[in-house]
Amino acid sequence: MLPRSQLAPHALAQWARDRPDQVAVVRVDNGAAVTYHDLHDRVLRWAAAYQRLGVHAGSHVATMIPNSAEAYIAWLGLGWLQAVEVPLNNGYTGKMLQYTLSQSDSTMLVIHRRFVDRLASIAAELPQLERVVVLDDPVGDEQPNSDATTVFDIATLPFDVSTQHDFLDGVAPAEGLAGPEYRDITAIIYTSGTTGPSKGVILPWAGMVNMWSWAPAETFGVGEALYGAFPSFHVSGKSVFNGVMVRGGKLVYREKFSATHFWDDVRRANCVSAGLVGPMTALLWAQPNRDDDADNPLRNVLLGPMIPEMEAFEKRFDLKVGTCYGMTEIGASFCVGFEPKPWQTCGKERTDYPWHEVRLVDDNDEEVPIGDVGELMLRTPEPWALNVGYYKMPEKTAEAWRNGWFHTGDAFRRDADGWYYFVDRMKDSIRRRGENISSFEVENFVIEHPQVADCAAIGVPAQFGEDEVMVVCVVTDRDKFSPRALIDWLEPRMPKFMLPRYVDVMDDLPRNQTSMRVLKFELRTRGVTDTTWDRDA
Repeated sequence: MLPRSQLAPHALAQWARDRPDQVAVVRVDNGAAVTYHDLHDRVLRWAAAYQRLGVHAGSHVATMIPNSAEAYIAWLGLGWLQAVEVPLNNGYTGKMLQYTLSQSDSTMLVIHRRFVDRLASIAAELPQLERVVVLDDPVGDEQPNSDATTVFDIATLPFDVSTQHDFLDGVAPAEGLAGPEYRDITAIIYTSGTTGPSKGVILPWAGMVNMWSWAPAETFGVGEALYGAFPSFHVSGKSVFNGVMVRGGKLVYREKFSATHFWDDVRRANCVSAGLVGPMTALLWAQPNRDDDADNPLRNVLLGPMIPEMEAFEKRFDLKVGTCYGMTEIGASFCVGFEPKPWQTCGKERTDYPWHEVRLVDDNDEEVPIGDVGELMLRTPEPWALNVGYYKMPEKTAEAWRNGWFHTGDAFRRDADGWYYFVDRMKDSIRRRGENISSFEVENFVIEHPQVADCAAIGVPAQFGEDEVMVVCVVTDRDKFSPRALIDWLEPRMPKFMLPRYVDVMDDLPRNQTSMRVLKFELRTRGVTDTTWDRDA
């Protein structure tokens, strides 16, 4: 059984008693800081305010709040009531916003004023939404007076609308609340759909603990600062916050990640650790070298995926790197700390909580030999440590959980030393002339070219069926970059059947703003254009 001390609400309460004046969270760009005592006090006040509006155990309350202390307070206030948060991506608008609010059966929405005008066009399609609380503090506004939504008349909304002042007015911190157990549901988090509607992952508190609990003990300690470059509405941001609360650290954040400000941020806040996802690592590496690159307080960075220059990155910035593989549904199943490792790996099987049992399997769920590619499926002996299904999607739940194992949809291979390597999304593979090609492996070759800053490989329809390989690149200098030269450079380095036929250049790749994953379906839809270079032309 997972102890309550591992859950953020209870951990925060303990540190509020033991170290009340220690800073718990700080927004680095304006210095706004909240102590453990004040954070806990505000959480309990929000819990009482929720109670006053009828929120109870099992209630579904949606939130749309920029990265801020309020985002975590709103979540933990619900946690104390054993209610369920539905954290919404701040980018949702229109049909996507309507779908997630409706599909999640949210009866209440806590939303920042900058987003509230988005409700106007969909209000008539939200019959189950009873109450809206509008936050009007500039919790995340970079330019609070420039946002047109600040003048939106909330009185025109057909809901019971409360301002933040009304919501909290006259409310004292709640007392006598039992708070959550590890088996209680903390959130329904929507994963981005590619071939169908987004699925709401039902996540217990234990699952939230799972995602970040792999972090080595030396990552940071009591009173030390971790820079968390994650959105608070995503499992990455929530699990990091949970991990910081459990260890009695300090979470440092800004609303949106900035590679330009990153090193100034960590120096200003004296961060000893940082968390990065997606292309953030590559963006930091691509910045011009400075004489003081190594003059920073970071001991380590937890990130994923790693980049080819990982060893040089560690030397340049004088730190150690750890990595893991994870997803909302399963937490982190593979990880590796600060010891030497191949840059392509996601790590090895965990030997700590929740002791995932993993297999790489074929289409019949039969284990593939070492070195072969198979789909990752897993389970754990610990109850409630993984997702408990997709909300109101029994068929999708059954499909993912078939044969008693959760099927991730991700293809991996394992070497004889136990290192696991992500190969591709099962649906992102490319089939060319009878060969199955991993887009991830194509990208690994292309990204090593000195003029390529980022890239995505996709399959585009071939004239006689199957696919041709196309790479879309972000380059350091368009004027100096030559697709022909790229192919000449790749030809001796990669199998011929993987060699791209098409090369295109974009200023940036389309990305999911939650996880920064490249939206390959958009690139496939775009396909071959007038700007695309064709090797066979």
